[in-house]
Amino acid sequence: MAVHHVTDDADTFTCNAFLAVGEETTLVDAGAWDGILEAIRNHVDDIDAVVMTHQHGDHVAQLEAVVDAFDPDVYAYGDHPTRTHAIDDGNTVAIGSETFEVVYTPGHADDHVSFVSETTLFSGDVVVHDDGAFDYGSFGRTDMAGQSRERLIESIETLLERMPDGVEAMYAGHGGVFEGDVRDVVETALERAEKREPKYPDE
Repeated sequence: MAVHHVTDDADTFTCNAFLAVGEETTLVDAGAWDGILEAIRNHVDDIDAVVMTHQHGDHVAQLEAVVDAFDPDVYAYGDHPTRTHAIDDGNTVAIGSETFEVVYTPGHADDHVSFVSETTLFSGDVVVHDDGAFDYGSFGRTDMAGQSRERLIESIETLLERMPDGVEAMYAGHGGVFEGDVRDVVETALERAEKREPKYPDE
């Protein structure tokens, strides 16, 4: 399964949006970059589906534009005007050439889900490999209204319980793509989150 980081060249703040090309060509999150349609068309002529990890603005700002351009199925946990399929914890979705389990992972957002297959994790913002706070094993911020560090910790624990040992690729909502021992990255993020210290001490 080929996965392309289609917001990699964005010059404005956005989440990472990933295009998984395969039997079910799928965009994971739509991002907030107005160049995303052209970036998608650099790889494919059409997409079958969009799956959303959650609906913070940096993940959904371009969703309606993507839907208008490609008319894909839209899978999301939370309600959205473009959603065609509601997903819940334990459901499965096709992304690219693989089948992924939906894991409900709130804390950073009430509607947050992650997608995990035998080889790959799309973690959204619950866990990232690197960001401005940590270079290896970080976690979504929980210092804003409606967020919960305790719930995030539970979500990371659930993710570890549900993630197969063979997962070797992690595509997160921010930071770089990681290939290697994904479980170690997630365990490191959990350890840091459990310290309950501010992620960004100066904020």
